Amino acid sequence: MRIHHLSCGSLHPHGARLINGEGGWLAPGTIVCHCLLIEAGDGLVLVDTGYGMEDARDPGRLGTAYRALLRPEARPETTAAAQVEELGFERGDLRQIVTTHLDPDHAGGLPDFPRAEVHVLATELSAALHPSLRDRPRYRSANWAHGPRWVEHDIGGDDWFGFEGIRILPGIDAELLLIPLVGHSRGHTGVAVNTPDGWLLHCGDAYFHHDEIAAAPSCPPMLDLFQTVVAADSRARRHNRERLRELLTSHGDEVQLLSSHDPHELRLRQAVSSGTTPAE
Repeated sequence: MRIHHLSCGSLHPHGARLINGEGGWLAPGTIVCHCLLIEAGDGLVLVDTGYGMEDARDPGRLGTAYRALLRPEARPETTAAAQVEELGFERGDLRQIVTTHLDPDHAGGLPDFPRAEVHVLATELSAALHPSLRDRPRYRSANWAHGPRWVEHDIGGDDWFGFEGIRILPGIDAELLLIPLVGHSRGHTGVAVNTPDGWLLHCGDAYFHHDEIAAAPSCPPMLDLFQTVVAADSRARRHNRERLRELLTSHGDEVQLLSSHDPHELRLRQAVSSGTTPAE
């Protein structure tokens, strides 16, 4: 098994100091879309898709308010589809997509892999296909207009370090579990991958900045405000973030965490994968 850490798009809202904790007050910040491409046996598994080809061709499909506030950057060469092909695979080799949730920066690339099975918590799929008035701005139905091969999963299953773990994809050469972390969205989940170096938990949007799960937690103020505003359930989000902090404290030698949007974590993972250091 091999894991590729991909950056499948980015967002650049103004206020780098308030978003990333460094840089100018009015300079563009950087929020990445950190996806995992897993080589598992004779097929590929993608954890989240980031933005897709259609987002790159027509940024207007993301919505005026979304573009004005978050200033997304979706380019053809940074899509998961392009990076899969750059690595020497064909899009058809990607047979399974596992989503943390269905916001456009996590599910925009679904149309690029129309034959893949798409794994999602049932509560998230229901929220996306039948959104409440509050949820309508966050979901883009164009991302599933092609009729994905949905595979729904219900909460409940095995114990995983004190979390519920839902085992998926038993027929592949990799051990993957969905770890429900609701709060950011109604059916938000993490994705745990058992690697030769221990467990890797892709936490999706359960936190945005690495200092949120540090021993002395903190978060740049604008990023903290954004998470509160967009959360479907702020109390549940904060509770699960605290559980992740406790997980890292108690089992940091067995489990590594990563967020979808932290550029520091992305650079670190890519450096480790390439055998360099982040400074290089």
